[in-house]
Amino acid sequence: MAEVLVAMSGGVDSSVAAALLVDAGHTVTGVTLKLWGGESDSGCCSVSDVDDARWVATALGIEHHVFNLGSDFNEHVVDRYVADYAAGLNPNPCIECNRHIKFSKLLDRADLLGFDQIATGHHAAISSHEGSLYLRRGDDPAKDQSYVLHMLDQSQLRRLILPVGDMTKDEVRRIAEERGLVTAAKPDSQDVCFIHSKGGRQEFLGNRIPLTPASVVDTEGVQVGSVQSVELVTIGQRRGLDVGGNTGRKYVTDIDRTSNTITLGDRAGALRESVALHRFVWADQPIAGPVVAQYSAHGRPVAGRLERLGNDGADEGSVVWDTPQIAVAPGQSVVFYDGDRVLGGAIAR
Repeated sequence: MAEVLVAMSGGVDSSVAAALLVDAGHTVTGVTLKLWGGESDSGCCSVSDVDDARWVATALGIEHHVFNLGSDFNEHVVDRYVADYAAGLNPNPCIECNRHIKFSKLLDRADLLGFDQIATGHHAAISSHEGSLYLRRGDDPAKDQSYVLHMLDQSQLRRLILPVGDMTKDEVRRIAEERGLVTAAKPDSQDVCFIHSKGGRQEFLGNRIPLTPASVVDTEGVQVGSVQSVELVTIGQRRGLDVGGNTGRKYVTDIDRTSNTITLGDRAGALRESVALHRFVWADQPIAGPVVAQYSAHGRPVAGRLERLGNDGADEGSVVWDTPQIAVAPGQSVVFYDGDRVLGGAIAR
C-alpha cells in the first residue's frame, strides 16, 4: 500500500477517486489546489468547492489540506492564455494547467511531503505496452479526458493513479450516492475556471489587452460584417460572427492581422491537407509515420501521417491528413493515438 496525495477539486470524480483509494487500503491525504483568486462562476476554485472537498475528506476519515498555487497558476496558465490570444493563437488553458500545475507543481509538493504517488479524478487510465506506461482513453467516451493529459511522460505516469478511469460517469455518481457524499449530484465544472460566464472571454481579455475591431469580408473582398475583437476569432470558426443576411454555412478561411480583416468562405475553403506542429511531447519514444490524431478535447480521431523534421525529438513537424480537415487553429493541441493509447502530442503552428 502507498502514501497517496489525492487532488480533490470538490467535484464528484475526485471525491470517488479518494474513496476508492481508501477502500483499497492506501494511506490517503486529500489536497485542494487554490489556483484562481479572481471572479469565476464556472470553474473549480470557489470557496464552496474547497468546503465540499473538505466535507468529503472528513466523511472518508482522511486529512485534507489546501495548497495555494495561485502565483504559479497566474504565471503558467492565465498570463500565457492572455499572451496567446494577443498573438492570435487559440490556447487550451486546461492543458497548460495540467502540464505546469497539477502534474508538475503538485508532484513537487508530493515529493517534499514524502508521498509515494498522486491521484486525480480524471477520466483516463494507465496501462503498459512493451515495457512502457501509456495513458489510454477513459471507459466513458463522453467524459474521456486523455486529450488534456497527453503531456504526461514516463516519470509522471509511474507516480500517478487514476481510480475512476475505468468507470462511467453514472457509475461514479452511483458510488458517491451510496456513500452519501455531498458531491454525488454536483454538476461538472464547465468552461475555463477563470472566465466568468457573464462577461466571457471578451471582458476578461479586454481588461488585460487591447482588443481590435476587424472587418469580415467574403472571398471576393466584399465586407459582410464586422467583429469587435479580431483576437477572439480563429481559423475554421463558423459560429459567433455577426454577418447578417449571409446565407449558408460559412467558415473563417483567413485572418489578416495586418489589415484586421477576416475572410469567410465555404467549407471547401476552410479545409487543409496538413497542419504544421511544434513543441512535441511524448509518452515514451518519438514516432513518425501513420498516426491517428485528435485536435480538440472531444473531437473525432482523424487518420494521417506524422512527419517530423530533423533528428529524433525534433520540435517541428506536421500531420498530413488522409482526408483534408477543417483548419486547426494555431495554438491548439494535436494529440496522437494508437487505438485508445496516447502516444504524445504537439501544438499547431
